[in-house]
Amino acid sequence: MVKRIVAAVLLMLVAAMPAQADPRPFSRGSWQSLLQAHAGRPVAVHFWSLTCAPCLVELPQWRDTAKASGLDVVLVSTDPPEDWPKVERTLKRAGLDKVESWAFADSFVEKLRFEIDRNWAGELPMTVLVSATGTSESRTGAVRRQDVESWLGH
Repeated sequence: MVKRIVAAVLLMLVAAMPAQADPRPFSRGSWQSLLQAHAGRPVAVHFWSLTCAPCLVELPQWRDTAKASGLDVVLVSTDPPEDWPKVERTLKRAGLDKVESWAFADSFVEKLRFEIDRNWAGELPMTVLVSATGTSESRTGAVRRQDVESWLGH
């Protein structure tokens, strides 16, 4: 009887845990949390959307970049919460279902963008490269693996 109860509780806990590809809600304050979680390591934070054709073409390249460089890669979808299931499916198809992912969860996206980069008007794709020392560099448009490797100093 006790084994069944323990098994049922464990099953409920596992079912309640989100899958890795489920985007975490990105709201005010998330940018600082993300930076703190990756402090001391270089990280590429890539902002993309389901409605951005260049973003969709570029997604599989981020999988390859993460594997080849050992760089922490974080993906942030700028799509609204109702599109999160599509975001998850898209990441899985691109082989990015094990990569840390977030998605905008605040309808006032201007405030989110301002926290990330005060000069960012929302153009996509956009990537913020953050060094191990915490200095950051924002790049709009496609970022190739060679660009990232050059930035890393490889």
